Amino acid sequence: MKHIILASTSTIHGSDYLDYILPELDIFFNDIEDIIFIPYARPGGITHNEYTKKAQEAFKKINRTIIGLHQFDNPVEAISNAKAIFTGGGNTFLLVQQLYKNNIITPLKNSILNGTKYFGTSAGSNIGGLTMNTTNDMPIVYPPSFKTLGLVSFNINPHYLDPLPNSKHMGETRETRLKEFHKFNTQPVVGLREGSWLEIADKTIILKGELQARIFEYNKPPYEVETGTNLSNLK
Repeated sequence: MKHIILASTSTIHGSDYLDYILPELDIFFNDIEDIIFIPYARPGGITHNEYTKKAQEAFKKINRTIIGLHQFDNPVEAISNAKAIFTGGGNTFLLVQQLYKNNIITPLKNSILNGTKYFGTSAGSNIGGLTMNTTNDMPIVYPPSFKTLGLVSFNINPHYLDPLPNSKHMGETRETRLKEFHKFNTQPVVGLREGSWLEIADKTIILKGELQARIFEYNKPPYEVETGTNLSNLK
């Protein structure tokens, strides 16, 4: 049975790292003390150790221990034996490249499908979708494939932004970019706004948080869904 939380972001405006979602994580990881952290996305280019320390400080608030995957001699074995895994945000291209380079993609998916609890934020949520093609990140490295874990039957766009009416920005909006995606791809995309997440229990997928999500389906106008909506039939 799958137990997964895919969150748009690690930090909302005015709060510390993961603070907004720690109460949920305390419940989610209720029977688990040790969590393996995948620091490969390296936001801002920080080191694996620096990123792991940041996660450790946050999870200490709910009395959980974080261990960086880079600290293991055999990362595949560590993932295969993990009871819980957290993948942090950063650059999705770098994250996916490193997952493939370290032969983690298949063991990670298998562990999650076999019941290992998984929590992802931003890039760590992007990889829960069918592909990483709806990331907002710059292609700073070239992964061998854009295919990701396929934990849900759609793609995810974390940090979804609505256009500002008085903005002087002349570039494409997020909605425009996702419509471009659907000129070449058919899977749905869930636009997750900041502070929102998907909670997955086996085949049930529920939108959580205070905000609506914006749904993009092939050859359909985008539409809003309320928090608490079951997205299990989105394919």
